[in-house]
Amino acid sequence: MDLLKQRIVKDGKVFPGNILKVSGFLNHLIDSSLMKEIGKEVCRLFEGEKITKIMTIEASGIAIACAVASELNVPVLFAKKHKSSNITNTVYSAQVKSYTHGNVNTVVVEKECLAVDDRVLIVDDFLAHGESLRGLIELVKQAGGEVVGAAIAIEKGYQGGGDALRAEGYKVESLATIESMGDDGIIFRN
Repeated sequence: MDLLKQRIVKDGKVFPGNILKVSGFLNHLIDSSLMKEIGKEVCRLFEGEKITKIMTIEASGIAIACAVASELNVPVLFAKKHKSSNITNTVYSAQVKSYTHGNVNTVVVEKECLAVDDRVLIVDDFLAHGESLRGLIELVKQAGGEVVGAAIAIEKGYQGGGDALRAEGYKVESLATIESMGDDGIIFRN
């Protein structure tokens, strides 16, 4: 998606440790016009899949998930990283290692929110090693639902998570896949 790539080059910041900061337009301060275009593009990529739910993980993927869900007119379900007092004890749960934060979270969704007949599209802002995606896939499997695929705004292709999931048969569509980044700039995979 050229529009997203242009914004990454223009407004993204590369930090040591292969960290790409896009908080000025994608996951902190959110460009609603860009979100609308992302929603349209994801819908185009997954046209005909009969999606019943969009699923993401707390918190940075929620805006993107809402943009996609709005285009598809389906609900958004996000896995919570912390079981709060308003969550029942009847949950699906999975362990997810965070590349960005360097910790492991037990993510949960209430069983009443995810059903055996759900056809779920997973949406997130980043894909690096694939840990978040694997955790969300596990939650859908626990419910007996079907993962129709994953839509990712930015994939760090050089970290292999997306390629591994594709090799396992999952449809993973990334709007901008970074092949490398550093002092010399950002190189996108074609």
